[in-house]
Amino acid sequence: MELILYEADHQAFRDMVRSFVAKHVTPFHDQWEIDGMVDRGVWLEAGKHGLLGFDLPEEYGGGGIRDFRYNAVLTEELSRSGATGVGFFLHNDVVSPYLRDLADDEQKRRWLPGFVSGEAISAIAMTEPGAGSDLQGIATTAVRDGDDFIVNGSKTFITNGILSDLVIVAVRTDADAPGSQGLSLLMVERDMPGFERGRNLSKVGLKAQDTAEMFFDDVRVPAANLLGELNRGFVHLLHNLPQERLSIAVAAVAASEWMLEMTLEYVKERRAFGKPIGSFQYNRFTLAELATKVQIARVFLNKCILELNAGRLSVTDAAMAKWWTTDLQNVVADACLQLHGGYGYMSEYPISKAWRDSRVQSIYGGTNEIMKEIIGRSLGV
Repeated sequence: MELILYEADHQAFRDMVRSFVAKHVTPFHDQWEIDGMVDRGVWLEAGKHGLLGFDLPEEYGGGGIRDFRYNAVLTEELSRSGATGVGFFLHNDVVSPYLRDLADDEQKRRWLPGFVSGEAISAIAMTEPGAGSDLQGIATTAVRDGDDFIVNGSKTFITNGILSDLVIVAVRTDADAPGSQGLSLLMVERDMPGFERGRNLSKVGLKAQDTAEMFFDDVRVPAANLLGELNRGFVHLLHNLPQERLSIAVAAVAASEWMLEMTLEYVKERRAFGKPIGSFQYNRFTLAELATKVQIARVFLNKCILELNAGRLSVTDAAMAKWWTTDLQNVVADACLQLHGGYGYMSEYPISKAWRDSRVQSIYGGTNEIMKEIIGRSLGV
């Protein structure tokens, strides 16, 4: 089935991204896995190649193009190369819309040029030790003191947590407001006194992705770093979550397609009992099921991307995409590793890394159980 989503400009962009990944990412990713983070140089190279801030205004160095298909191409090519340590998706797909839509002119002048050049790596800090998918449980506080906010609290599981220079931090600015009504977003910058990074967390997978704890001990943040409206942070977060979840779905489908492709190559070459293992009926049926499910996922994903571009992607559809594709990614990873047999459990085979890296997809961005809750509520039950 021909799946029409990308046009000639997107295909040309894909060719450029593939060349970038082959030259600046793939040769170094194994070492980054050992180091626990990527080299900052790859961010600077990405900036030079125009891979950061597609949707930001040209006057600040951005691409000036609001077309999520470019974001998707970059995520797909990184996923298909197994480059799970490179946090461009968080920078482009998650943080960029906040800066584009909420930052005032003065903030844009301060932050966007570095954001686009790769000199200022970004992160967003929502999750806390006692508040994961439940954003209403955020306990980090920001108390107004003259022209500043005094921030106290902690965050965890923060992607780009060690490397980040600009961090959007969800804080409670009205202690008396119930639930989500007293939340705001503050931009905390590297080296602000009292802002400390914890350890680079040791994870099952995504070894090259720096995921960290953050601690705020009387951090004085200028009121000029308030992003969006005071006490409207929860609304801002909800507005941007569909794109974040769609970005996760893009990576899930691309990874599923890549795992299936490498497994098909393997089962055609690997022989047992005198014939390729892919020719055994059980294995052939397994591959047929996986290929069908991945194709269906791709069709729905492509439709969601077009809906996002048109400004129509709903919270429910984004939740459906995130849940279905990431659950499928784990099914594909497990089945493909099994089809590799004992070799699938060996680190030298890419399927083993893909299997480890896939597991978190159904957890971050809101657990898949939360996605089902969102979908269920939309049904009136």
